[in-house]
Amino acid sequence: METQPGSHELRRSLRLVPLILYGLGTTIGAGIYALLGAVAGAAGMHAPVAFTVASVMAGFTAFSYAEISARHPHSAGSAEYVRQAFRASWLPTVVGVMVILAGTVSMAAISKSFVGYLQGLVAVPEAAGVIGVVLLLGLVAAWGINESVAMAGVITLIEVAGLLLVIVSGGEQLAALPARLGEVTPGLDLPAWNGVFAASLLAFYAFLGFEDMVTVAEEVVDVRRVLPVAIISTLVLSSILYLLLSLVAVLAVPPEELAASRAPLVLVYERTGGSHPELLSLIGMVALINGALVQAIMAARMLYGLARLGKLPSFLAAIHPKRRTPLVATALACAVALILALLFPLARLAEAASAVTLLTFALVNLALWMIKRREPAPPGIFTVAAWVPVAGFSLSLGFVVYRLQDAL
Repeated sequence: METQPGSHELRRSLRLVPLILYGLGTTIGAGIYALLGAVAGAAGMHAPVAFTVASVMAGFTAFSYAEISARHPHSAGSAEYVRQAFRASWLPTVVGVMVILAGTVSMAAISKSFVGYLQGLVAVPEAAGVIGVVLLLGLVAAWGINESVAMAGVITLIEVAGLLLVIVSGGEQLAALPARLGEVTPGLDLPAWNGVFAASLLAFYAFLGFEDMVTVAEEVVDVRRVLPVAIISTLVLSSILYLLLSLVAVLAVPPEELAASRAPLVLVYERTGGSHPELLSLIGMVALINGALVQAIMAARMLYGLARLGKLPSFLAAIHPKRRTPLVATALACAVALILALLFPLARLAEAASAVTLLTFALVNLALWMIKRREPAPPGIFTVAAWVPVAGFSLSLGFVVYRLQDAL
């Protein structure tokens, strides 16, 4: 039984452009600033192909989210989707808790990583730094959805500007692409394709983030039309940026040097004649903060959504009458993230977040396939063919199995 929302509800004010910036903020995070080197190390000169393959793989699940979020536009997101599909009273709670865990774990990992960067500039104890960062993020998330998304949008523009700075600096390399096309395409070379697919498993994680967009569904104007467009736009824009960036990188710097660098984008920028490379390091720090802010917003909305469904205590659905944000849910999400950040190492946090996210992807794809078999789509919404969620389910579950085998 659903909890009554009372006289105060979330403010429905988000439109397409701010929502796309929100999506880009959680997708184009600090990961690409470090991940590029790992992908180049696995795929060599074929790193751009690896990013393209990863984009296609992530695309199946992104398109599934686009349709299912239009069918059921609720803040509970994935939890609501599996409730509609499986009609099991316990499963939405399990999935919702998984999503909240992934969000709070990601927030904890990002906060620790930011403090690590900060310690290179300022002498600050790790615990004090983590507490300060999490409290700041909680205050911004509680401030208001327009204010939070506006701040995330501004930071996203800074992140994208950093990537564009590298791309523009490498204009000569892109101009030479026609003459060097054979170097970046594997052709029919089977060993080269093995490296591409291995690298695509790494590159896949650079596309995660679109799934967080569905948790603000109840704050989006014309949600059935706008949210699917925003999800797909986020994927397309991210794919274009990653392709151009990886082309510049491998054409300007040997892949083995990229793989050995702790700051591969800074290295590329320096090699292409860019000035003030320290700017990219600062932008990377800003990207970390943005990623953590988006995770705080997402986890709070999922807590709120589950409480609205009656799956968690009703006080978590409380909305501040003026700010129109779920203050209690936001405070709880930040508290959990803070505890995790203080207790667990960064690597363990990152591994746990990615595994839980992939398992959620598998369940959401399966949920859409079941719903499509049972119910016709509402008129006028975005839809995909039935094989799309099947492909998304298979790929997501395959990634989970791969990670388990790798861990063992």
